[in-house]
Amino acid sequence: MIDLRLAPMAAVTNAPFRLVARECGAGRLTSEEIDARGLVEGSARTAELASFRPEEHPIALQLLGADPDVLAEAARRLETTGADAIDLNMGCPVAKIVAKGQGSALMRDPLGAAVVFRTMRKAIGVDFTIKIRGGWDDHTVNAVEIARIAEGEGVDAITVHPRTRSQQYSGRAPWEIIASVVDAVAIPVIGNGDVRSLADARAMIEATGCAAVMIGRGALGAPWIFGGSETPRKDRARIIRRHDELIQELLPPRTAVIQLKKHLAWYASGFPHAARLREELFRAEEPTEVREIFWGAW
Repeated sequence: MIDLRLAPMAAVTNAPFRLVARECGAGRLTSEEIDARGLVEGSARTAELASFRPEEHPIALQLLGADPDVLAEAARRLETTGADAIDLNMGCPVAKIVAKGQGSALMRDPLGAAVVFRTMRKAIGVDFTIKIRGGWDDHTVNAVEIARIAEGEGVDAITVHPRTRSQQYSGRAPWEIIASVVDAVAIPVIGNGDVRSLADARAMIEATGCAAVMIGRGALGAPWIFGGSETPRKDRARIIRRHDELIQELLPPRTAVIQLKKHLAWYASGFPHAARLREELFRAEEPTEVREIFWGAW
């Protein structure tokens, strides 16, 4: 049985999507990125991002930040809420994030990263994991170096997305970098990147030796990927309706309609005239209208 996990994605992996992924067969879930400073300073919005349902266990809450002490305090607070693991975001490539020294920018400073690892490790008793990229750019592919440092500082597991920050999400994900990290450390390595089917997941494990596979963009509009087999059309419809129910139940109305449009647009992938359908979905203002447009095309 392959250990398939849902990857953290900003503004996507909220509770409704995480729960749908779990119901489809996903293993350990990970929250979208949580700003460490916002959490420590009492931001209500950040606290909302850090909330989760009892049925989501086991779940890792992912922190975004650069200051070791702030990250450690945020990790302590998340542990008290019942998180099964704390994950450190070292992969986000977004310009406004890396400009603050956060996300994938942490990979440019291995010594600084070591201080972050050490400080966070001392702060919590639950699993401490990190999610990294292959490196900053083609001249600094240092995933192995970062992984060895992390292992030495007590990090429990590492997820590797092998593209560099400069690659963003373009080109092929060089799985050989995942394999090199697997060879370099004894702790579990989770592979991530270009997995859009169970066959891809099996191929990644065979090619790299990774302990588990994390799926991000491959799950958008297809959470049934975690079921590990072809999903009949009627079951896909049931899953989409279940996702809609959870969005309405768990999110504030304004957020709910935005999320409904976004996810139905992904679910529309492969529909005839999908581009036009997406335009119609995003023009709609009321949830009822959004649903009518989508199911009318289904």
